[in-house]
Amino acid sequence: MAVTEEQQQENPLLEGLRLRRTPDPCALVIFGASGDLTRRKLFPALYSLALRRLLPERFGVVGVARTQESDDQFRERMKEAVQEFGRDEFHQETWDWLAEGMRYVSTDFADEGGEDHVVTALNELDEKRGTSGNRVYYFAVPPDAIATLVREIGDRRSTNGWTRVIVEKPFGRDLESAKALNAELQKHFDEGEVFRIDHYLGKETVQNLLALRFANGIFEPIWNRQFVDHVQITVAESIGIGGRAAFYEQAGAIRDIFQNHLLQLVALTAMEPPIDFTADSVRNEKVKVLRAMHTPGPKHVVRGQYGRGFVEGEEVPGYREEEGVARDSLTETFVAAKLFVDNWRWADTPFYVRAGKRLARRETTIAIEFKRAPHPPFEEAAEEELRPNVLVVHIQPDEGVSLEFAAKVPGQGLTLRTVHMDFLYGGAFRTGIPEAYERLILDCLLGDATLFTRSDEVEEQWSLVDAIVSAWQRDRPAFPNYEAGTWGPAAADELIRRDGREWRRH
Repeated sequence: MAVTEEQQQENPLLEGLRLRRTPDPCALVIFGASGDLTRRKLFPALYSLALRRLLPERFGVVGVARTQESDDQFRERMKEAVQEFGRDEFHQETWDWLAEGMRYVSTDFADEGGEDHVVTALNELDEKRGTSGNRVYYFAVPPDAIATLVREIGDRRSTNGWTRVIVEKPFGRDLESAKALNAELQKHFDEGEVFRIDHYLGKETVQNLLALRFANGIFEPIWNRQFVDHVQITVAESIGIGGRAAFYEQAGAIRDIFQNHLLQLVALTAMEPPIDFTADSVRNEKVKVLRAMHTPGPKHVVRGQYGRGFVEGEEVPGYREEEGVARDSLTETFVAAKLFVDNWRWADTPFYVRAGKRLARRETTIAIEFKRAPHPPFEEAAEEELRPNVLVVHIQPDEGVSLEFAAKVPGQGLTLRTVHMDFLYGGAFRTGIPEAYERLILDCLLGDATLFTRSDEVEEQWSLVDAIVSAWQRDRPAFPNYEAGTWGPAAADELIRRDGREWRRH
C-alpha cells in the first residue's frame, strides 16, 4: 500500500502526502474492540490510511473483546462504524481489502486460554496475509486491565518479528501507579517498543506549533520572557460526561485532561529547540520543561463542578444529576492553574491554563500575549484601548493561527483599531486535515515515537498533579460552583484578574 509519485498524481486524496518509508508487514491487535474508541476512532483511522495506501500491503487486524461475535459480525459492525464516523467517502474496494485481513476473538482479558486464541488468530494472519510475526498490540481497555495484558503478551512474545504496544490514557491514576505500570512494561518490553498515546499530540495544529516556532526566523527570537507577558492555554468542552460516569468519577478533569493534554501543550509551547526532530531529542526537551514546571501554591489552582445551565440554547443537567454520578460527588469538572517554568527562557512568565466540561463552547487554544509597546505614541488615537499583540494557535475546532495587532482605520485622521490576521488550515490546503489517530497509528507502525510520551514524561506530569491533588484533600469545595454554558467558576476569573490580566473570551 505504499504511495508512489505516480499514484499521487492519479489520486487527489494522496496529494500533499510526504513520501516516507513503507511500514513493515504486521498485524494490529486491538484489545477492547467492542468499545467506542475502536468504533469512533480506530477503524475510521485505519480505513483512511488504507484508502491513502499508507498501510503495508501485508496487514491484518485482530479485534479482541468479551462480546460474543463472529468474524463476519465484527466486520459488519466496523463497516457501519467507518460509514458513520469516517472522514472519507466509503469505497467498497478499499473496505474489502481491509476486511479480508480482519479476525475477531471473544475472550476475557485475564483468561490465559483466550490469549492462546489470539495467538492462533495471529499465526493464521502470518500464514494467509504474510504479516511476518510483527505485532502491534493496542490497549483500548480500562487501566486496571493493562497490567494483566502486558504480562500475558510479554510471556508469549515470539522471537520472530518485532513487537510494539500502544497504551491509551490515562496512564495510571497517580505517580505511584504510573511508576508501577512503567515497571511492569519494562519487564517485558524495551522503552522503544512502548507507545503511550496522547491523541492531542497527533493533531495537525499541535504539530504545527513546532513548525511555527522552529521553521520561522521571526518567532523564536521573541519567544521568551523578554517579549512575552504571559501565555494562556484553554482546553474547553461544551459537552458533559456522556456515559462515562464510572471513569470520570475516578478521574475528574485533572486526570482526564490536565495531566496529559494540557501539560503536553505547555511543554510544546515552552520547550527549547531540539537538536533534531528524532523522538528522543524532542522528548528530552519536553521533559526539561516538565521538570522545571511548578505552581506557586494551592491558592493558584482552582477547581470547579458544573451545575444546571444552558449550552447552545438547550438546558442541560448539572454534573451531580448525570446518570451514575453520586449526588454529593466532589469530582471536579474544571481546573484552572497558574504555572511557572523555572528556566532561563521563561523565568517569572506565568502560564495560565484551564480545562473543563460544559463550558460556553468547544475550544482549544494557545495564546501567546506579548508585552505592550513601551511608548505607544498613538494611544489617544485608538477607538478603544489598544490590546497587546497576541499570537493564537487554534487547535480545535477551527484549526489555524491568528495574530492580533494595531492598524489604522481607513479615512482621514489617525484612528487605530486592533485587527486580526488569520491563517486557516481549511483555506490554505486543499486536502482535509487527517484525524489524530491516523497519524499516531501510522507512526507506531513505522516505529516513530516522536508524538508519544516517554516514561519519564508521564512521571513528571503525575508529580505535578499529585502535588495539586494532595492539597485538595485538606478542604471540601462548595460544588457546584459554575453554571453549565459559562466559562467556569468566578474563582478562575479572580485567579488571573489579581495579576491585572483577563482570560481571552474569543
